[in-house]
Amino acid sequence: MDALHLAFGIFGNATALFRFLAPLNAFKRIVESKSTEQFSGIPYVMTLLDCLLSAWYGLPFVSEHNILVSTMNWTGAGIEIIYLCIFIFYAGNEEKTRIVELFTFVLSVFGFVVLGSLFALNGHGRKLFCGLAATIFSIIMSIMRMVTETKSVEFMPFFFSLYVFLCAPSWVVFGLLGKDPFVAVLNGFACVLGTIQLMLYVIYRNRGEPPPPPPPRTSSRGKPQL
Repeated sequence: MDALHLAFGIFGNATALFRFLAPLNAFKRIVESKSTEQFSGIPYVMTLLDCLLSAWYGLPFVSEHNILVSTMNWTGAGIEIIYLCIFIFYAGNEEKTRIVELFTFVLSVFGFVVLGSLFALNGHGRKLFCGLAATIFSIIMSIMRMVTETKSVEFMPFFFSLYVFLCAPSWVVFGLLGKDPFVAVLNGFACVLGTIQLMLYVIYRNRGEPPPPPPPRTSSRGKPQL
């Protein structure tokens, strides 16, 4: 790993950490209100799947020169699990059941990829299988779906989208320098996703806010009327 390759990997790790910590204010609000309100737990489940598959792909016996990809995503997976535990604790019964089912699905997919790559594949076949799995499941992100349906960005952390946009280009360069098409393509998509999410803020930032109350009517004597 040359110096430039290493530098982009370190920068990518730093910006990725800010991306993972971006929802802290949202979870502070959940804990204080003891309710998940209209927040969706789906983005955190999908991000966990993304982290687990990418972390596995970055391990040396799967792909070479991608250990920084692995360290970043193992850290992210731990943070996402903490978020999910908090979300499940405060969620209503229906939402709690849905998130637990999705969480079980994520662990099942990850387990299948791990076992399949360890016992059925090796060498280039293992890298190809894990790379395709990480790429395919990483682009199945549902965070924009809720924004589009509610026409509001109140429950989608702005800084998450911003740090996705800032983080992804460094990993694209990291993948290109390391001649790893999976890292480059996956993060190229993430860069586009971050751009679209920021555009959604411009479109929907004022939607979903209640209209201002009408001014009080004034009687002929100058006293306000309800």
